[in-house]
Amino acid sequence: MTRFLKNLMFLILVSLTSFAQINTPASSPSTILTQTLGLTKIKLDYSRPSVKGRIIFGDLVPFGKVWRTGANKITSIKFDDEVYVHGSVMKAGSYGLYTIPGKNEWTIILNRDDKQWGSYGYDINKDVIRFNVQPMQPKEFTEKMNIDFVDFTPTSTNVSIKWENTELRFNIEQRGIDEKIMAEIAEKTAKSDATTDTYFSAAGFYYQKGVKLDQALTWANKVVEKQKEYWTYQLVARIAAKQNNCAVAIPNAEKSMELAKKADDVAYIKLN
Repeated sequence: MTRFLKNLMFLILVSLTSFAQINTPASSPSTILTQTLGLTKIKLDYSRPSVKGRIIFGDLVPFGKVWRTGANKITSIKFDDEVYVHGSVMKAGSYGLYTIPGKNEWTIILNRDDKQWGSYGYDINKDVIRFNVQPMQPKEFTEKMNIDFVDFTPTSTNVSIKWENTELRFNIEQRGIDEKIMAEIAEKTAKSDATTDTYFSAAGFYYQKGVKLDQALTWANKVVEKQKEYWTYQLVARIAAKQNNCAVAIPNAEKSMELAKKADDVAYIKLN
């Protein structure tokens, strides 16, 4: 009998262990979203709960109480470099993204603690910034909560949080980028071993910003001297056109067109 009981207990333990190892789909799957912004990167880590026929805001997620902004672990947002969030400076680092839902106004909170499970251990003393935003009603119902980056410019974006019939947005921006790029251009183009790639990138940046176009044209011509390609002629043409210098712009555009047609590059044919 003793041996029988021991064997029985062993079988029960094996069964329980096997059951514990079964993997099933998560009801609120985790999502990691990485986005380049300006010269830095932003990383969002959150879990996506579903509506499942429930009333969410004002019921499952009460108004006026701190919420983890998702499911499971607190939603976190990480900045590789200093950025501005809703106009306030945020140093590089990872932060917990808490919210306080409201019928007509929400509070967005970035907190130094990004490791909490839920919002049970939320500490207001660790808040870095707080600000209020107005909720919007999206065009479509959102069954599974979604956080994304929208409304891009080269140096800014809005974070969109959507679930059920509610959407929130707040801005993230990286400032001072142009000054950094201009300083890097000055340093690299001054070197005796500056490459055609350096000149091409520098000329393209000056063209986009509409500054120092004479210098940009000089660099673009240096590139054409070594790389007679449709994209190098096209850069010369674009810069000259912005200067209203048709005598230079037209022949370079025609040469770029000729080479682009040979390469069957539809995008550059349209540009020309």
